[in-house]
Amino acid sequence: MRVLPTMTTPRCGILITAAALCGFAFAQTGLTTIQDTLFKADGTRFNGTLTIRWNTFDSANIGTIVQQSRSVSVVNGNLQVSLAPNAAASAPANVYTVHYQSDGAHQFTETWTVPSSAQALTVSSVRTGTLSGSGQTTTDNQTPIVESAVVGLVADLGQRPTKGPGFGTGSVAFINQDGQVETVVGSVGDCVFVDGTAGPCGGPSPAFFDAEIPGGLVDGTNKTFTLANPPSGSSLTLFRNGLHMKAGFDYTVTDSTVQFTPTLPAPQPGDTLVASYRVDPLAGNIGNLQLGETQGHSVAMAQVLCSASGRGTSALSWTSLGACDIPASALHPGDRIEVRFNFTHTGTASAFDLQMNWGTATILARHGGKQDSAFAGQAEAAIGQNGVQVTVQSWGTVLTFLPGIVSVPGQSGIKVDLLGRLSTATSDSLTLANYTVLRYPGF
Repeated sequence: MRVLPTMTTPRCGILITAAALCGFAFAQTGLTTIQDTLFKADGTRFNGTLTIRWNTFDSANIGTIVQQSRSVSVVNGNLQVSLAPNAAASAPANVYTVHYQSDGAHQFTETWTVPSSAQALTVSSVRTGTLSGSGQTTTDNQTPIVESAVVGLVADLGQRPTKGPGFGTGSVAFINQDGQVETVVGSVGDCVFVDGTAGPCGGPSPAFFDAEIPGGLVDGTNKTFTLANPPSGSSLTLFRNGLHMKAGFDYTVTDSTVQFTPTLPAPQPGDTLVASYRVDPLAGNIGNLQLGETQGHSVAMAQVLCSASGRGTSALSWTSLGACDIPASALHPGDRIEVRFNFTHTGTASAFDLQMNWGTATILARHGGKQDSAFAGQAEAAIGQNGVQVTVQSWGTVLTFLPGIVSVPGQSGIKVDLLGRLSTATSDSLTLANYTVLRYPGF
């Protein structure tokens, strides 16, 4: 048996030298190899195709890598692919998008970020995120994207308000002259003004002039009358013999002068004119009168006793749709109680009835037709020494305007009750949309 020791050592040296030369040649390519064995959840090896896509980016080891894709077959779980390192590329092009297909269907998608490496890497070491079904990436180690890399983001962020030097929490915010958000400084209970300052709430309340008789001769010829003060806005309500006059159609008002239109006959001897209006003290138009006084008499400021939306009914029996209990302390001689209400009628199959009670007395009763879709009215109760005189008026979309005066005995506390019912059992409904009860205290 012949032994040739001189041949063994040189062959080994040749193999080692060749491997070193191969490693040197591999490093010179600038590519990183991803080599791994892929499995399914049941332990069997994955067979399929990986489609790898990328956007154009610059690789330090190679140069410009243009946008493209490639497919890699995975047989019996064996994956091997060489890719240009993209870990140092600028966002958002610093990922490979890898689509896994097998069994004739797309399975899932993930992203890879490949660093420079002379050693082969596994998939887990380059995986940076998994794309969900909605296309959004979920990841714990994805490279952050700088704001400047997103087109228009920095400019858009510059349009939003930023924190100013006076920014704080737990209070009202306002925008300062530089467009920054600051916090209003003040005490609990203060009011915030439009300039961002705070201070005590409150101010002069509007002055209400109720049941004023305009100045001027009622002789059948004169059409010009004057009020104690110029009304604020369109607040003037003018009545002639209990009939409501319409502004612009029956009369015009300029400052404190009321002028009846040429087409309307002048008030005749015995006619009664009554005006109610309000005056805004901040407008400075109360003239020489002190706030709260008119022609030597105190002006009553309205107190809201009740104000709410009522209920609805489809019943054939009388049903209370809204009520207000007025105590005896609010019914002194000289006081005035005002009630305003609005009803709605839904449907056209049934007529309806409405009723308003002042304590035990019925002061209003109307029958509405099928076509009446709305009904409104108001009542003013003047509390006297020996009883109450109530002026009422009501109208509907079809119902004509109807005024009236009712006298009722004085009562120690009363209930204003608004009732309604349908005339026929149908799907129609009658609803008290809103009602308000005001008190003007006497002096």
